Amino acid sequence: MLGGLRGKGEYVMAGKIIIDTERCKGCGLCVTVCPKGCIIISNRSNKSGYFPAQAADSDCTGCAMCAIICPDVAIEVFCVSKTTSAKSNKKGKPKVIEEKA
Repeated sequence: MLGGLRGKGEYVMAGKIIIDTERCKGCGLCVTVCPKGCIIISNRSNKSGYFPAQAADSDCTGCAMCAIICPDVAIEVFCVSKTTSAKSNKKGKPKVIEEKA
């Protein structure tokens, strides 16, 4: 499962990207295709003198458009899923537990 339902049938996905900054040449294609604007070009150069891409925030949906378009194969995308379920504790009150898939 890549995400979960929230509220009235709204599907939510969460993702995480890892960019190999030494492999990235800073072409900016990933910045252009990211629907959430989660990727920016860094102000620091890598060992080769390029300004690589970097993750800007945690709004990533895990769509992998950045990894698909990257000509340097420098981006890995991971989908993160959290589900909650109610379980009773000893006093009979519901207890919320987070599970990672």
